Amino acid sequence: MKVQSKSYTRGASRNAGSVGAGVHSTAKYKFWRVVLYAVLIALAVLMLIPFAWMLSASLKLDKDVFIFPIEWIPKNPRWQNYVDIWTKIPLSKFVLNTAKLTVIVTCLQLLTSSFAAYAFAKLDFKYKNLLFMAYISTIAMPWQVYMVPQFIMMRGMGMNDTHMAIICLQAFSAFGVFMMRQFYQGIPDELCEAARIDGMSEYKIYSKVMLPLSKPALSTLTIFTFVATWNDFLGPMIYLKTESKKTLQIGLRMFISQYSSEYGLIMAASVLSLIPVLIVFLSLQKYFVEGIAATGVKG
Repeated sequence: MKVQSKSYTRGASRNAGSVGAGVHSTAKYKFWRVVLYAVLIALAVLMLIPFAWMLSASLKLDKDVFIFPIEWIPKNPRWQNYVDIWTKIPLSKFVLNTAKLTVIVTCLQLLTSSFAAYAFAKLDFKYKNLLFMAYISTIAMPWQVYMVPQFIMMRGMGMNDTHMAIICLQAFSAFGVFMMRQFYQGIPDELCEAARIDGMSEYKIYSKVMLPLSKPALSTLTIFTFVATWNDFLGPMIYLKTESKKTLQIGLRMFISQYSSEYGLIMAASVLSLIPVLIVFLSLQKYFVEGIAATGVKG
């Protein structure tokens, strides 16, 4: 009986010790989780401060923009800034040009990137890996290295000062092909084999099987391409000379050079230029994280 009571006591104390260690580790985990969330919230607030200041400044008179301490909520908001900016420069024309280029380039990149990625991920052909590595290696080369030869080529083809030059140059993306290929490699090959047995062509497999499954990756690529094209400054500055063909970013730069002291209008124009980007991101954000995670599953 004494032996049994001693073993029972040791077992009970051992269980109590393990429970205590578990409670301690759980409390420690919760503590660091709270610290992590606090740091992330602080960083998020820090990142939002410039945008909050821009929005606040867009509703002020020029003389009130740089008043310190900052008046985050103006007592008398000047909504007229958002009306005047449309008359100071042909903003509507710049917005239409930018929207046109952005929509066309985004659609073309989605088509070309997903189509090429399907070939690299699911088809077997000679020198496939070599071609893929050669194409992807262009990501490491900055655009500034070959922008002059590109300009000479476009000028020789008669595309200087046209939107077609920008569309042709940005319709293909090595990054887009890489990202879509990573996503397609996570899709089982058995789906394609079953479709081939059913008599579907490669074009039908791509359009009926692969594309419906690749919404997260396509949404992620849409966000990246839309934001990059909408905010592109150097490309339109090089190729577009006629004012009626210029984009929003060039128009903002032109406005700043002409009205450099009207900070309220400058901030109002900047806020307007952010609205389409925010709409696209918020519309596709539920697929964004999923797409980023899925493209890194298989390398």
